[in-house]
Amino acid sequence: MAELQAKPEQIARVTIDEMLEAAGWVVQDYKKMDLTAGIGIAVREFPTKTGPVDYMLFAGEKAIGTVEAKKPGTTLLGIEAQSERYVKGFQELLKTRNVPHWGPKPLPFAYQTTGVETKFTSWLDPIARPRDVFHFHLPETLIEWVQEEESFRRRIRSMPRLEAAGLRKAQVEALTNLEKSLREGRPKALINMTMGSGKTFVAIAEAYRLLRHARARRVLFLVDRINLGQQAYGEFANFVTPDDGRKFTELYNVQVLRSNTIDPAAKVVITTIQRLYSILRGERELDPELEERSAYDLEPSKALPPVEYSIGRPIETFDVCFIDECHRSIYGKWGSVLDYFDMFKIGLTATAERSTILYFDENVVTEYKHQQAVADGVNVPYTTYRIRTEVTERGGTIGAGEWVDVRSLDTRRRRRHQLEDEVTYDKAKLDRAVVVPSQIRAVVRAFKEKICTEIFPGRPEVPKTVFFCKNDSHAEDVLQIIREEFGRGSEFARKITYKTEGDSQAHIQDFRTDPRFRIAVSVDQIATGTDIRPLECLVFMRMVGSRTLFEQMKGRGVRTIDPSDLQAVSEGATSKERFVIIDCVGLTDEEKAWVETRALERKPTIPLARLLQDVAMGVKDEETVSSIGVRLARLGKGLTEREREDFEATTGVDMAELAERLIEAADPDTWNTEAAARAGIPEEERDEYEPEEGELQEVREEIIAAALAPLMEAEVREAIETIRRQHEQIIDLSTADKVTFAGWVDADEAHDAIKAFEQFVKENHDEYLAIKAYYQRPYRLRPDLKDLKELAEAISKPPLGLTPEKLWAAYEALEPEKVKGKGMRRTITDLVQLIRFALDQEEELLPRREVVMLRFDIWLAEQEQVGREFTPEQRAWLRWMAEHIANSMSLELPDDLDLPPFAQEGGLLGAHATFGEELTELVEELNRELAGA
Repeated sequence: MAELQAKPEQIARVTIDEMLEAAGWVVQDYKKMDLTAGIGIAVREFPTKTGPVDYMLFAGEKAIGTVEAKKPGTTLLGIEAQSERYVKGFQELLKTRNVPHWGPKPLPFAYQTTGVETKFTSWLDPIARPRDVFHFHLPETLIEWVQEEESFRRRIRSMPRLEAAGLRKAQVEALTNLEKSLREGRPKALINMTMGSGKTFVAIAEAYRLLRHARARRVLFLVDRINLGQQAYGEFANFVTPDDGRKFTELYNVQVLRSNTIDPAAKVVITTIQRLYSILRGERELDPELEERSAYDLEPSKALPPVEYSIGRPIETFDVCFIDECHRSIYGKWGSVLDYFDMFKIGLTATAERSTILYFDENVVTEYKHQQAVADGVNVPYTTYRIRTEVTERGGTIGAGEWVDVRSLDTRRRRRHQLEDEVTYDKAKLDRAVVVPSQIRAVVRAFKEKICTEIFPGRPEVPKTVFFCKNDSHAEDVLQIIREEFGRGSEFARKITYKTEGDSQAHIQDFRTDPRFRIAVSVDQIATGTDIRPLECLVFMRMVGSRTLFEQMKGRGVRTIDPSDLQAVSEGATSKERFVIIDCVGLTDEEKAWVETRALERKPTIPLARLLQDVAMGVKDEETVSSIGVRLARLGKGLTEREREDFEATTGVDMAELAERLIEAADPDTWNTEAAARAGIPEEERDEYEPEEGELQEVREEIIAAALAPLMEAEVREAIETIRRQHEQIIDLSTADKVTFAGWVDADEAHDAIKAFEQFVKENHDEYLAIKAYYQRPYRLRPDLKDLKELAEAISKPPLGLTPEKLWAAYEALEPEKVKGKGMRRTITDLVQLIRFALDQEEELLPRREVVMLRFDIWLAEQEQVGREFTPEQRAWLRWMAEHIANSMSLELPDDLDLPPFAQEGGLLGAHATFGEELTELVEELNRELAGA
């Protein structure tokens, strides 16, 4: 007799039973039900007035939901009405039988499943619609949810209004639109914002709002590489909450996963998708090296083994996931990892491709481009410099019989070999199959010759630069030649690739903060996501296989930086107004470039006055328009509020808005969008519209003419030129000079300067903290560097026109016996000594550094006298701290320990390892003893 074959429905029931049991539900038949057998009970074929429920779910001995089971292949959205019918049937049943149940609305949760596909509906949500879930929730979770006053998704709807203070316009738009998407219950959203515009800040701001106001269970922050996880943790730690005023990490535990164990107390978990996959696979640990590289680079050729449900990692572990660098295709073969959790998925990228947009259901909540960011002063523009060599352009030939070195790519061992046949190589084989040291040397020599003369004229030191190479072996060759040609060592140029020994994050931090570290040689380690604000130059020694990767590489240079921070790590720099791409391989050549954001300043060598005059003469090409827009955006950033108001009063236009309109007018996307709008194309379809050439030309001319209209007025052009002359200087690099005289013309001039300064101090001691502190002299009024800068700016303006150098020289001219430090370079902290000397609080005028270091030596001797001993390592740290206080007025924990020389010695962790629990008290003591009035 042939065996009876199980029906598809029966096979599905077996699978569903197993799924329920895996999630902590005890599966029972109706006739044998025992609600005390476990916290969660799933009763098969439970009868109601409208028919039996496939599974009635009881949690804590009360009915809480239903499961509708179907055979595989059944479309589930068509059966959701059955779940609603069971609710009505259960309500009818309650009229005759008092079955214990949760909530004012019976059976608030419903599942529909085939064992392959599962959907879940919560009737507690404001929009109760089925959503895809990987598995069933734990019974404990459903009990927790049903006892809440409002569900998580309802709490999202009642979050307080976003306060825009401290946020950029683009960030406000991103947060507003994202919360609209969340309120609508859309499972996925994409934030597409250019590099350096604050995507991570937006994610942290939203994570805080969801944790504080919507009481999210836990937030997942997914990064491309673990070094970006450390970077993200730093941003969480520095985020000041807008309503509380404390740091994010003071309120919520943030965990960067370094093991496969999630801290139950963690409210934010930062990890890579590689580790998350390892956790879901039940692996005890993950090889740390696998997190040093992107999942995109590690993506296997075959499908990943599927993840399986584990009760130790329930699907409700996270409520929200922010996916950083989501353009890196992490959702490709790694998609099952993201699909495992029942959570909102929010992508963050600067370079969304079509596949990225489709993955996020085309729900792009904000789009903020590089051009707009430049106009807003959020990004700096870039210019392109080209280096060509014969070998780079055409390749070469090695004749038969020639002796060559043959090097193993694995071991780099060399052997001599005589060629039997001629070898011809093209540029594609260069530095891969064939290495030509002379070609690398020619490029490096050209870079060395031009970088501080033509590219960054007048710089005494190479700007922070990244060389992008083809592979680790190529990077090794480039690094060696850079060191040889510059005659410098490892402190000047280092390699940062996946094969670099040590902590790559520490190397990157060194590159950010160490003034000696000028050139980083990399492949992809610095290519995406890594934030290095002082970076001013990118050298491409390789072609790039995709537009997205090229845009990401360029993004390393676009970030703005405070001028004082740049000056601290780059000698001779004043401010970062642009960055430079040095193209050594033809990456940006017109016929090859798929560059999404082309250089906005297309005429960098033409003076602004001439560009403005060209416009007056009728020149209206987009290169001119874009270049003027970039110059005005840069100029506008440096205006004081008074200058900005005066310009608008004179011209009737706001300079920042004028710059923005010019940059937008030169953008082909603006023309296409306007042409589509005029053609009546719906807004959501305008990106796909392709206007006729004549139609596009007409729109282009009208948009550019409208943007240029204010510049057609001579008064506006003259006002721009007047401001430019006030804010820019010409640097003469061709004229040699020598000193013919140094000193005051007469004593009266010195006397007048001192009199003006001392009068200013007496009349303004209540206005400037830097003066007030030395009138009243309480420790709590100790001024900081910002206060001194404010005072320095005030006395530098007419009619005083004073600087620390000028004042020091004036006192030296009148009272030379009381003034020390002749010939030394003055620092802004010397203003402290000048104020004290003017107030007769000091008998001698000593450089501030000399005063602080003398106090330090006295303090150190006093400690030894009372038996307080320090190790040689502690003494070195203490002297660094004293030096920092001398230069910066105080040492602030923890931020100042990210600066050199502390950063090179481990920063805050190194200081704690050296001083232990005594660190904070010791720093307060040094600040009090060394920086006091």
